[in-house]
Amino acid sequence: MHSAVTESSTPSLKATRREWIGLAVIALPCMVYSMDLTVLNLAIPSLTAELRPSASQLLWIIDIYGFMVAGFLMIMGGLGDRVGRRRVLLLGAAAFGAVSIVAAFSKTAQTLILARAALGIAGATLAPSTLSLITNMFRHPSERTFAVSMWISAFSVGAIVGPLIGGALIQSFGWGSVFLAGVPAMVLLIVLGPILLPEYRDPNAGSLDVASALLSLTAVLSFIYGLKRAAEAGFAADSVAPMAAGVALAILFLRRQKRLEDPLIDLALFRSRSLNMALGINMLGVFFMFGSFILLSQYYQLVAGLGPFDAGLWSTPSAIIFTIGSFVTPELARRIKHVNLLSGGLVVAGVGFVGLALANGFYGVLLSSLLLVGFTPVIALTTEMIVTSAPPERAGAASALSETAIELGGALGIGVLGSLGTLIYRAKMAGVVAGLPAEVARAAGTTLGGAADAVRVLPPEQAERTLSAARDAFCAGFQASAVLGALGLFAAAVATKMMLKQIPAAAGAGDKPSSAPA
Repeated sequence: MHSAVTESSTPSLKATRREWIGLAVIALPCMVYSMDLTVLNLAIPSLTAELRPSASQLLWIIDIYGFMVAGFLMIMGGLGDRVGRRRVLLLGAAAFGAVSIVAAFSKTAQTLILARAALGIAGATLAPSTLSLITNMFRHPSERTFAVSMWISAFSVGAIVGPLIGGALIQSFGWGSVFLAGVPAMVLLIVLGPILLPEYRDPNAGSLDVASALLSLTAVLSFIYGLKRAAEAGFAADSVAPMAAGVALAILFLRRQKRLEDPLIDLALFRSRSLNMALGINMLGVFFMFGSFILLSQYYQLVAGLGPFDAGLWSTPSAIIFTIGSFVTPELARRIKHVNLLSGGLVVAGVGFVGLALANGFYGVLLSSLLLVGFTPVIALTTEMIVTSAPPERAGAASALSETAIELGGALGIGVLGSLGTLIYRAKMAGVVAGLPAEVARAAGTTLGGAADAVRVLPPEQAERTLSAARDAFCAGFQASAVLGALGLFAAAVATKMMLKQIPAAAGAGDKPSSAPA
């Protein structure tokens, strides 16, 4: 067990100029990752009109990236510990840039889904490598806290500039151009990374267990496939069976980890109660945050009638508040107990969801979305708790755990809340599309984006009536998702207050694992 580091006793652990410049380089892939998520949300209407994906394909286009990242994070984190975190980061950046070009010129929904899946595999190398490099580059506690906050801020900055850049690109060059926006940043990382970033690896690491990685990946994808089939066609054998298979594979994965001498996931890490709770809170918070963002983006464009650039512009206030919150969180954490700051953030975000459920009109939705800033201290504090709960040589595994919770929570949030919205939309539109031409009925009855495009062939009065009903159906699903989010976040705040009240605000590196079994 490594001892806690104090500021007065560790002057030699202070970072040099090279580490601080390296932090700026590390921020590049974080910004590109965040931009990739936000600009894709803005591109949904235009790519829907051009590629004409089904409701299931549209959900796969949106969240296959997150699922593949979540499935490959552990193997990439373990690979970084073994062959070098900088090497894995640079290889991932090269692959990410190359596949982004393929995604930009996709001609069918199937091709774009495959490209997004490949982007997810490449993206899985970026997040754990950057976060684990930070934990090794910044050994001084206060510097590490600041560096982690800046790491999180990079995602917020990407969320700010992403909608603006993406909206302008979509309006000028089409939806494919949003994938090309991150290529220059990846090229810059490949050039500067070897100069500014040090290499870190665990000299005592064993061999990588690929079988465990494949079990993890297939478990996640099987379960999510079943969930999507249920959303599209109801619960039947073809949806329940994949979900059951996913659960069984997850159980096999955990049992294999117990037997391995050098497991993909060190189950001993889960003996820390702070890490367990941080992972759970982190995943739940991201679940509702990502799910709400995808619905808000579609609301701005398809219900409020904004263009891609204007929708991006109206998304920036909440992103700016998120960025400010990332800078303020370290100071708040020094003044307020972690448990109170975490539960308070969840409550504020929950109030934001209540506002979204009750809002009537564009400005009500916009003002309510600002309260989602409550997620900022939740994500920042739980990330800090996770990465400081493990010794430096396990930084890759701990970082991968943190990113797995974020990616899986975000992808599940998009899938579950998106599927809930789709189910309600389809139920509301079932009677509306009856009597319409078959092709129009099929498109208008599945997604609001499909309805906006399909009604162009109808007489003006009938088209307006159908589109108005489609918007009402979408808003019904939007409000149901907001109610679910509010209930989930309020329950999480109560659970956080009850279960973390014994953990001090200064919990961090060197947190002693409990004696409870993993």
